[in-house]
Amino acid sequence: MILLQPRHKKHTRIPQATTARLVGFQHQHKRGLKPLAWLMLIWLMTLLIACQPEPLQSASNITQSTPVANLAIGRNSTIPTALPDAVIQEADAEYLLLTNIYERTVPSVVNIEAINQQVGFTDTGRGSGFIYDRNGHIITNAHVVNGASQIYITFNDGYVTEAQLVAQDNYSDLAVLRVNTTVDRLIPLELADSDRVRVGQRAIAIGNPWGLQGSMTVGIVSAVGRQLDSAELIDASALPGFQNPRIIQIDAPLSPGNSGGPLLNSNGQVIGVNTAIRTTSGNFEGVGFSVPSNTVRRVVPELISKGRVDYSWLGISTIASDFGVAAFAEALGLSVKSGILITGVSANSPAEKAGLRGGTTTRVVRDIPICAGGDIIVAVNGQFVHNMDELVNYLVIQTKPADTIELMVVRGEQTLNITVTLEARPTQGALVPECEG
Repeated sequence: MILLQPRHKKHTRIPQATTARLVGFQHQHKRGLKPLAWLMLIWLMTLLIACQPEPLQSASNITQSTPVANLAIGRNSTIPTALPDAVIQEADAEYLLLTNIYERTVPSVVNIEAINQQVGFTDTGRGSGFIYDRNGHIITNAHVVNGASQIYITFNDGYVTEAQLVAQDNYSDLAVLRVNTTVDRLIPLELADSDRVRVGQRAIAIGNPWGLQGSMTVGIVSAVGRQLDSAELIDASALPGFQNPRIIQIDAPLSPGNSGGPLLNSNGQVIGVNTAIRTTSGNFEGVGFSVPSNTVRRVVPELISKGRVDYSWLGISTIASDFGVAAFAEALGLSVKSGILITGVSANSPAEKAGLRGGTTTRVVRDIPICAGGDIIVAVNGQFVHNMDELVNYLVIQTKPADTIELMVVRGEQTLNITVTLEARPTQGALVPECEG
């Protein structure tokens, strides 16, 4: 701020109080102050007096405290030191595990571009896959490459090569591709025993969501024993009624492009092939599905050796329930609380030939019509089964057409052992008749 001092020709004395308030103003008066100036002076002095702080009143409840300059308001008086390395390492143990799994397995995960040329346009689908063996075989989903005329594989190091479709199986939603490349690029992943998978275990998905290669997501196994209508989802003309069993449900995020990629356990072993999500919006909503590795172990060798998979067929139907007969045993007055209630038997099927009986009377339980009165399967080859998923899984993994199995069946109050010779799944025709009653 610039201070301007007044000029005077004579040493005219100016009151001290007036001088203090006029610093910065320039005056050229030789005589005394005019009335307006006096009024301003009086107003300023009044304002000065009014703004003076009132003296601290003395009261018994008021005492002097910490000076304002010494108050610790807004200051962190103590800065913590870093935690010991042992604590940090323990906290980061899971991340170190995930990093190790990623670095060991991501070289085996590939990106897949499936080109489907139609009249007037070209459709390109993208998915994931992983190396199965050192002969160049790659596993992915059947729906990823279904109908593709050209398939390109991008390895983790960016190398791109064309692949040939060896075979696909819509029932399991699995396909096998083959590439011709150097062996050092073919690092197969190890298959785990998916029957040992338990709810709550870590579920690690690696794939290429939205084309973002080599992405990892992590969650847990939410459930096991789900079923998918895989064949019908891929091919609308497929014969209905055949389920893809023992599906693993996970909450690890899956997005378009993850299909066909591996689902890993904490050892970096494949426990499933990521295949689908359940959603109402088109985006991931916390429910993903993977084809179990034991299905891969059963299906892939046949796709490589024969170009197809021969599934055994029993020829029965039952009501859809994750709990078997337990959900309606009380309402129907059943003698057992576990097993598979046969609601229908297909004509000329192995079940019919063996003498298995379907339902005869329609009963309504909680607004659901049930064809009741049929046999209840409680075991196959000495292994107890609680629901249809367990029975179908056993037939898929453990049997082939022409195999003979022994079913333990509850018929009324009797328990019977019935031998059945399995046949190959039909590809057309009506499977199960309507309920008789």
